[in-house]
Amino acid sequence: MFSSLASLLLVCAAALPAALAKPEQIRAVQSPIFHYYLQAYPQDPTIPVMGPEASSEYFNIAGTIQSANTSAFLNIGADSTSYKTLTFAGAGAGAGATDAWALEGDTIITSTGSSFGRQLNFLVCQLSGSQYWQVYLQTGSETPAGKTCSNYQSLHLPCLC
Repeated sequence: MFSSLASLLLVCAAALPAALAKPEQIRAVQSPIFHYYLQAYPQDPTIPVMGPEASSEYFNIAGTIQSANTSAFLNIGADSTSYKTLTFAGAGAGAGATDAWALEGDTIITSTGSSFGRQLNFLVCQLSGSQYWQVYLQTGSETPAGKTCSNYQSLHLPCLC
């Protein structure tokens, strides 16, 4: 009896989603945004940016990515370009929340079963010569004209080692 209960508990514990883990920072690992962190742009909190660690936010990741600081969800736009605008928004008033997010090790991806397929590349474009870089999901290779951008960035949780 005890053995069966212990086995059941181990199976249940292994199946618990990452959502039960503590909120985590999301960081970049390549230049020009090496060790910049995901956060809302101070001038417009609907714009997700990579910026300094001192102002970074913490996120819960489980199908959705939700800020533990503001409760806003990271959503993916329906742009016709290969780079998809990301926004922070609440889930109220019919806004919904993108539920395509997943983790592959410590890497933020869109899940294979999502309408975006498995994507792990992001595009970042510098905002007005500031230290902040706007983040887009990249599904191809296009970049916006006239902006300083860096393609094929990846976003990660802090080291899981």
